[in-house]
Amino acid sequence: MGLPEERRKSGSGSRAREETGAEGRVRGWSPPPEVRRSAHVSSLQRYRELHRRSVEEPREFWGNIAKEFYWKTPCPGPFLQYNFDVTKGKIFTEWMKGATTNICYNVLDRNVHEKKLGDKVAFYWEGNEPGETTKITYRELLAQVCQFSNVLRKQGIQKGDRVAIYMPMILELVVAMLACARLGALHSIVFAGFSAESLCERILDSRCSLLITTDAFYRGEKLVNLKELADESLEKCREKGFPVRCCIVVKHLGRAELGMNDSPTRSPPVKRSCPDVQISWNEGVDLWWHELMQEAGEECEPEWCDAEDPLFILYTSGSTGKPKGVVHTTGGYMLYVATTFKYVFDFHPEDVFWCTADIGWITGHSYVTYGPLANGATSVLFEGIPTYPDESRLWSIVDKYKVTKFYTAPTAIRMLMKFGDEPVTKHSRASLQVLGTVGEPINPEAWLWYHRVVGSQRCPIVDTFWQTETGGHMLTPLPGATPMKPGSASFPFFGVAPAILNESGEELEGEAEGYLVFKQPWPGIMRTVFGNHTRFETTYFKKFPGYYVTGDGCRRDQDGYYWITGRIDDMLNVSGHLLSTAEVESALVEHEAVAEAAVVGHPHPVKGECLYCFVTLCDGHTFSPTLTEELKKLIREKIGPIATPDYIQNAPGLPKTRSGKIMRRVLRKIAQNDHDLGDTSTVADPSVINHLFSHRCLTTQ
Repeated sequence: MGLPEERRKSGSGSRAREETGAEGRVRGWSPPPEVRRSAHVSSLQRYRELHRRSVEEPREFWGNIAKEFYWKTPCPGPFLQYNFDVTKGKIFTEWMKGATTNICYNVLDRNVHEKKLGDKVAFYWEGNEPGETTKITYRELLAQVCQFSNVLRKQGIQKGDRVAIYMPMILELVVAMLACARLGALHSIVFAGFSAESLCERILDSRCSLLITTDAFYRGEKLVNLKELADESLEKCREKGFPVRCCIVVKHLGRAELGMNDSPTRSPPVKRSCPDVQISWNEGVDLWWHELMQEAGEECEPEWCDAEDPLFILYTSGSTGKPKGVVHTTGGYMLYVATTFKYVFDFHPEDVFWCTADIGWITGHSYVTYGPLANGATSVLFEGIPTYPDESRLWSIVDKYKVTKFYTAPTAIRMLMKFGDEPVTKHSRASLQVLGTVGEPINPEAWLWYHRVVGSQRCPIVDTFWQTETGGHMLTPLPGATPMKPGSASFPFFGVAPAILNESGEELEGEAEGYLVFKQPWPGIMRTVFGNHTRFETTYFKKFPGYYVTGDGCRRDQDGYYWITGRIDDMLNVSGHLLSTAEVESALVEHEAVAEAAVVGHPHPVKGECLYCFVTLCDGHTFSPTLTEELKKLIREKIGPIATPDYIQNAPGLPKTRSGKIMRRVLRKIAQNDHDLGDTSTVADPSVINHLFSHRCLTTQ
């Protein structure tokens, strides 16, 4: 896939091993032939020329890329139609509407049958324990996906149905999501670190008719009884009048009992014993994955879907507290993740790619599953954590599989920095060629350590900005094409048209800072919020009609580089995961002792941002360490461990305007012990601020 008749060649062997000069300029990228017009034109100028053309002629640009995919029927009408202006009618985007395809067919069948990649490894699976390893080829993956597609069909799953998936990072997770895509059913994957309450909420919102889960798994030292959480969630669904009729369970922790030790296509048995785990069983609802697969055939005709048919739902936090079901569609998403993967990571057929994100976050969907498979790539699928059994685990895996392209979060980089250089440098890492970051802006100190220590000053870093809603990379360097600046997301990807607006909605030229928006659609843009198109329009298009509003602040420097400055709305970015302040506040006030709560972000040396909570207690209750622990436990149960606050402060009163609006701007200052408050003339009771400053939590930064 990619630009028609265009393929960059970065030199034999090392390909993307550009040199970095004293000013951070990266050299060595060979641009696509059609823009390689003069040896005297810099690679950055060549990139800008191609980008300009991709924005001015999006139909031609993406139309040429679409020719690299299989379409059962071609697009019968306009290639692109859209409206970004709420004042002119309903917001919509349609790429290739009327064309039919199947993304599973494109990423598996074509790779096996047309491109002859059947014997190529699709995934190296690395379990929680270093000795737990296996691999699966494209041919084996296709056979398993067809088998499980037949299983789902037998259970009554049809095109348009929603299927919930709640699993750790095992091969069956990839099989399950691709089987849904093969049938035209929408997968709704819920991160295995989320609580039973979160799973229930997502099942109810999308009305899932079936759940796929796992018995249990280890994540580091921690044993997670996932089936128990799934059962609790399904019970909550029944209590709310929505019984899920079927739950398919992978026997992962108990895999050794199945005699599957020698199977090359399934995750191997877990080596650590777990005698205390009891897996409950609900007759009439629960079914074992392995028993169903034994009866299923290995051929399954795909369901041909319209390019605009929905592919999956993925929930992301919303500023109202209720998670949003982001809907991505088949054709546009396929084009966009395949193309961004190919060019942002300078993909070549012999690469071994490793994205450390979990499937269940958009990074896992786009750059663990769909993007790499669409390019016929070999990837690493990792079940564990970076610090188990020790802090050199990632670099051990890099050497083990000769990883060439590595993609992780700034949170992981900052965490590993704490252990010094030795855990990294004791491993070779000679195979690495490109490093990437995702999830949040990376601070310059972490960027420089990543470049100097992990990349040995020879690997370009692609610091990518994008969102669950965008489907794929939006602002990113390209290896060798764009000079690097530590901490900058650099430039827009092909076909992406950013702008920076002021509060009045006016576009700012040149060096500027304001709201980051996008002026026209790209194929991977979300199409709606599941079941609530009004919320979709209000959240992303109402504030500035005619633009997609990211919710992020942004600065453009004198060289045209974009720098993300953080969320403008009431969202927090904790370890690269967006959390809604309203959602956390809602959980806190469910405790009988809490009358009111306000949550803000606080800088954290590892997570980037952490939660600092202010709670006002009901009369008759006393603030204590016991209450603090109860509140943290409540948030873990309601939302998940990722949302556990670092700080909870007793707040007899909160700074409010006379109309009763909490002034979170002031609370952020208090949390950071910053007395430069700016204008506080609208605070109804200024004495509250002094009290909060004098009783703030002792924080680290």
